[in-house]
Amino acid sequence: MRLTRTGRAARAAALAVALGLAALTPALTPATAAAPGAAHTAVDTTAAPEGADPVDFAIVVDQSDSLSDEDLAREVEAAALLAQGEISERSRATVIGFGSSEEPGQSPVREVCPLTVADSAGRQRLSDCVQRLARRDSRVGPGTDFPAAIGQAVGRLTESDTPAVPKVVFLLTDGRLDVDDSPEYGADPESRRTNGLKRLADELARAREEKVQIWPLGFGKEIDRAMLTDMAEGGYRGGCADLPSATPRMRVVADSTGIDAAFQEAFAAARCAGVTPGDSKRPPGDLYVTIPPIATDGSITVSKHDPKVTVTYYDPRGRKVPANGRFDGSTFELSGQGGPVEALRVNNPLPGRWRAHVEAPEGHRDREVAVRAIWQGKLRSSAVLAPAAPRPGERAVVEVRMQTRRGVYVTDPALIAGIKVTGQLAGDGFEPVAFTLTDDGRAPDRKAADVRFTGTVTVPAGATGALRLTTRMAAPGVTSDLRPLHSVRGESNPAVLAGITVDRTTVHPGGTVRGTLSVTNNDTAPHTLRLALADQAAGTELRVGPATVTVPPGSRRDTPFTLEVGPGTRPGDIGGKITAVDAAAPAQPVAAAFLDIRVEPRPSWTERWWPALAGGGAAALLLGVFLAVRVRAVLGRLDLAGIELELLRDGQSLDRLTVRSGRDRRGRYSFTVEQGRGSAPRLQPGRPDEPGAHQLIATVGGELRLRPHGGPEQPVGHNGVTALDDDLELAVHDRRTAGSRASGSRFSGTRTPGGRTTADTDRARPGGWSDRMPFGSRRTPPPRRESDDTGDGPAWSGARGDGAGGDGAATGRGRHDERAADSPDLRDF
Repeated sequence: MRLTRTGRAARAAALAVALGLAALTPALTPATAAAPGAAHTAVDTTAAPEGADPVDFAIVVDQSDSLSDEDLAREVEAAALLAQGEISERSRATVIGFGSSEEPGQSPVREVCPLTVADSAGRQRLSDCVQRLARRDSRVGPGTDFPAAIGQAVGRLTESDTPAVPKVVFLLTDGRLDVDDSPEYGADPESRRTNGLKRLADELARAREEKVQIWPLGFGKEIDRAMLTDMAEGGYRGGCADLPSATPRMRVVADSTGIDAAFQEAFAAARCAGVTPGDSKRPPGDLYVTIPPIATDGSITVSKHDPKVTVTYYDPRGRKVPANGRFDGSTFELSGQGGPVEALRVNNPLPGRWRAHVEAPEGHRDREVAVRAIWQGKLRSSAVLAPAAPRPGERAVVEVRMQTRRGVYVTDPALIAGIKVTGQLAGDGFEPVAFTLTDDGRAPDRKAADVRFTGTVTVPAGATGALRLTTRMAAPGVTSDLRPLHSVRGESNPAVLAGITVDRTTVHPGGTVRGTLSVTNNDTAPHTLRLALADQAAGTELRVGPATVTVPPGSRRDTPFTLEVGPGTRPGDIGGKITAVDAAAPAQPVAAAFLDIRVEPRPSWTERWWPALAGGGAAALLLGVFLAVRVRAVLGRLDLAGIELELLRDGQSLDRLTVRSGRDRRGRYSFTVEQGRGSAPRLQPGRPDEPGAHQLIATVGGELRLRPHGGPEQPVGHNGVTALDDDLELAVHDRRTAGSRASGSRFSGTRTPGGRTTADTDRARPGGWSDRMPFGSRRTPPPRRESDDTGDGPAWSGARGDGAGGDGAATGRGRHDERAADSPDLRDF
């Protein structure tokens, strides 16, 4: 660029003045396209064209000398990305290169592709056209003539009269105006710069008048951001939707690495589409990109840079999809395989994670390949007006819901984040009235974030007849149709007033939903109302009954009705609405209401009986736990381990034996009393069949009983002790732990001052006897032995000395050692 600092200041001042004067010309409002409507509340039967909304656009590429060859190559790839990424086969595009005209035979513009319909063949042609811009042409001068480039693009886009189709110019440049050497702008560089700015302002004013947006996409080493901003703001400011993201603005890429993403994001914003970035890597490999559920049209673009790279596409179910043709309800169309960018356009894409498998021969794997998805959700609006025929001066409530192309209602607010909903009421005798609808839960909206938008509009007093209501929803990546809802001005005293309520509920296929039709007949004759369904989703089987209701004159009637959901209805939300039409005036419904019904699959046998099975299983588990506790308690009662047997004669303790392992199936423990010559009687473990064996028995109820050898079974502890033979007595001390004892009878005993042992249940320590002796008395108990029921003989567990006289030691050595020495069966320790 050959601009001085003074020249830049003059250029900026001149452009500001020119833009200010041009701004005095009022901009026209966006044209509103709407399909013709039928004269009833249900949506029009005239269907809008399938596919994404079209857009006419021009790709204008700067080929001046201020851009390096590398920058020009990146420009060309970005242009190819814009051409291949278009999602509507009804769109049209033109490709223009530009520079300047400085010598005879030169032209500032080079149109390499005229306005071309972007169908399958057209996109391939556009891809070939873009590649021609990679080679500089000497017939185009080295400067940068923005006025000529914008004028050429605006002229091509406005050749045909299509006011409803958005028109966009994508200007790929460094933003530096350079007409210093262009003779057509003046005799010297200074006058050429001034005149160039004035002419640019004129061309921007023309673009504004013709409703052509200018989206400058700047990159290069020296970017004039101020100039790019002036051009974005100088063109038409209305967008494809009333959203900040759809308003033209300049976009600058700091380096060439982010040019693809930046340009496609700008392209998506300009045509109200969404863009989802995907993976990038060097081939060979798999690249993934996600298409959201709300998308009705999309294009998966692969920036491969090298035509030798090949791509194979797989849907979210892992199935290879065709390059062209139909497959599983979707239509596919591939183009651009021979260029740096190729794209697979998909109508009705399967939502989810798509895979693009890329391959390349050796020597063509040095650059990263990137995948992205550009998509649009084109939704259908369904509106309800209450009252259905409002009177002049009456405020009416408008409720709107959105359906996908397949008739499924949108219920997830995250899918339409940032949405803006507006409405317009038009009719005979008044100027159109605009209003806003919200989903914030504030009256009249019933619930926030349920994707049911509600607003109010007052019918002007001058309304004389027909009313026409249109609503528009716009969100990033989402557009809506403009199908009108037709109504009429209500009478002061209508003959029939009606209202419909339907349960919000969940049913299974084959189920029913209840509703009520409330009718007031102010007429002198009976009126018959007919219930009808509208806007049903594909696969819905729904029948209303009764279908007609007759109301006598001068009466009010509430009539219940049912909606029968057919057995073949698909699971999901049932969309649509129900209307009531007076047979005397079938063209205009008197009431309408949305259906809010969700169909869920009928549960399987296991799912239906699961609560009962779970309850029965829980009961069985509790019973099992209870029985286990009971069995454990019983076994605990039958376990005699820890019980101590004490052998007595004349109240004096002769020997003690502790049951170490006392559990058998019957809760019995056998023992004998042995007495050698010259030795004291001793307790020994025994066997049930052993001669002279006694048995200690534990009952299930927790009672301890003793069966002396040759004697009857008797409770333990009766009268304090139990007699054995040879003047011997047995005392039983229950020293088992609390966890091993049952809550049955317990036995405890105390020694009386006379040396006898008696029952003393009120002073006993838990689970055993409490040995109490008078003050000053002395008694040395025999050493305590532990034993099991194996018959292996006694084992010493300890002994104690006499606590009163002090002649025994705490370690267990005392006078029992003398007794132990008399018996060869006792072990000293």
